[in-house]
Amino acid sequence: MTTATKTSVTLPNLNHPTLARDSVKTVILASMIGTAIEFFDFYAYGTAAATYFPKVFFPEVTTTIATLLSLLTFGVAFVARPLGSFVFGHFGDKVGRKKTLVVSLLLMGGSTVLIGLLPDYNTLGLLAVILLCVCRFIQGIGLGGEWSGAALVATENAPEDKRALYGAFPELGAPLGFFLSNGLFFLLESFLTPSQMLAFGWRVPFLASAVLVIVGFWVRTKMQETPLFRQAQAKQLTSKSPLVLVFKKSWRQIIQGTLIVAVTYTLFYTLATWSLTYAITNLGFSNREYLFLLMGAIIVFALLIVYASKLADVFGRRRVLLASSSALIVFSLLFPYLLQGQRNFAGAVIFLVVGFTLMGVAFGPVGALLPELFKTEVRYSGAGISYNLAAIVGAAFTPTIATWLAANWGIKFVGLYLGIMAVACLISLLTVKETKDVDFSE
Repeated sequence: MTTATKTSVTLPNLNHPTLARDSVKTVILASMIGTAIEFFDFYAYGTAAATYFPKVFFPEVTTTIATLLSLLTFGVAFVARPLGSFVFGHFGDKVGRKKTLVVSLLLMGGSTVLIGLLPDYNTLGLLAVILLCVCRFIQGIGLGGEWSGAALVATENAPEDKRALYGAFPELGAPLGFFLSNGLFFLLESFLTPSQMLAFGWRVPFLASAVLVIVGFWVRTKMQETPLFRQAQAKQLTSKSPLVLVFKKSWRQIIQGTLIVAVTYTLFYTLATWSLTYAITNLGFSNREYLFLLMGAIIVFALLIVYASKLADVFGRRRVLLASSSALIVFSLLFPYLLQGQRNFAGAVIFLVVGFTLMGVAFGPVGALLPELFKTEVRYSGAGISYNLAAIVGAAFTPTIATWLAANWGIKFVGLYLGIMAVACLISLLTVKETKDVDFSE
């Protein structure tokens, strides 16, 4: 690899000396690897929580209650993420993006590996559940500083007319992490029996994440600080109290960013976590069959992230996102009709392909939009807080809420839940001005 290669460029619209920045290859790897690990960890946990944890950590209650309790532990990390965004956002805006990203990566990856080493309920009883929640909470703190820092590494190194495309680099970590995690589960379930998966197979993805963490650590120690942050340091524009400043001057942008991103979380965990559980328990699919369908659909997700981001560079972020949120409202009303009958492969494929198409369009441009809502001095804090509050609002309890709604009110109410989140996104977008041409150096 040549990740340490540096090039010297003059940043657009800046009356300052040329600033060295990392090569495009380094920017791609440094920004994508962390979010790939983030989503690998979360997908692994989501799959395990939906499929194995009810029996591993909650064997003494009914299947439905065990599933609900297991999915509640899934939400613990989302509750911790804003705390992580406060801590890492503060230091990311004060001392730099690079150091903060290295620490968040190690914290996130270390806690994931520990989950793979935890004893089960039959060994430690309630203590096993407590330790699971503690690891999940620590994982969430690390995750709280990950996405926003990665997005800034990408966008603060980008040419003005390609900021959304560069902002897609960390977004592509989502389908990459998903594909690696679920691909590993698919292979394990192909060669191990259900009893072997319960005994030890579910642990393998968590332990395997250590490899990704080592690679990510190496890449990030090789990269430079972003040129815009170094410029802010040179001009003494960094803040000693970025958290105070962001809530004082940018609270509207935090609310707007939260609501814009929240629907992407709701949609994703409806598609990838809730529908997996629902398909296995109600539609007659095996876990392996549905994972195979998910892995195919995730390729569509990756392609649409890039395509939508390129469109956002041409037509603006707001216009692309308004189109996606409007389409999501329609999708939320129609998708329950696709998940009908036993082993309805055609309906499931249409549901996943259309859903992940809309997910890519909705998710791609936010890699640029969220950082563009905030000034350089509070950009890490503002983007991180918005993104992680969106995780609570849109995803923390989405699998649990959707499971409860489907069991008590029917699947149409799951669609209504998604539709409400899409409407909230649409309303928020209508209050935001286009950010495509903002001066990103300010």
